Amino acid sequence: MSQSDSFIDEVTEEVRREKLFTNMKRYGWIAVVLVLAIVAGAAWYEYSRSQNEAKAEAFGDSVLTALEQGEPAERATALGAIDGTTPQGEATKGLLEAAELASSGDQMAAVAVLNSISENMELPVLYRSIAQFRALALQSDTLTPAERRDGYDGLAGAGSPLRLLAMEQIAVTYVEEGDRDEALSRLNSLMDEAGASADLLRRVSQLIVSLGGTLGETSN
Repeated sequence: MSQSDSFIDEVTEEVRREKLFTNMKRYGWIAVVLVLAIVAGAAWYEYSRSQNEAKAEAFGDSVLTALEQGEPAERATALGAIDGTTPQGEATKGLLEAAELASSGDQMAAVAVLNSISENMELPVLYRSIAQFRALALQSDTLTPAERRDGYDGLAGAGSPLRLLAMEQIAVTYVEEGDRDEALSRLNSLMDEAGASADLLRRVSQLIVSLGGTLGETSN
């Protein structure tokens, strides 16, 4: 290699180093910011987790304190004043509040609370289904069997968490209407449903017998 070539290589290498140092000076702060962001993110995660745990504990304590009140109406009022902090917390509080309102005799207020839960699309389907099921049960004296059946039909679809309980109540609405054959058909089909609990099967069996039917028989 000639001296001129060697000199050119040295100059080229020096230029590269200068560019590297220049770029480090110009963009090195990005790496620093990224490191700080990672550290800050980890710190925020730990802070948020501790805050969420504290809120959950405070919510639980508030609910327990409310449930220690003397009368159902007092418990309902205390529960209604609690901040659920999350949609699920609000739903849990609401279900408890509705139960106390129903115990106090204020069915309309209980149904209103339950309907607000069942219509909240931010909630998981289980919360909404429980609220709708309970609201229908509380309206047994104000809704016709057919009206309640329409509501239970929406809860009896495939994949519904309360499918079997809703099917049982649909059969009961036919009993209330005096449609013995349809009630027996619904009840016996329920006996074949996978996942039916022992308590549910016992209730269904007893209802079939009380209607004068035979297990496994769909109509008379």
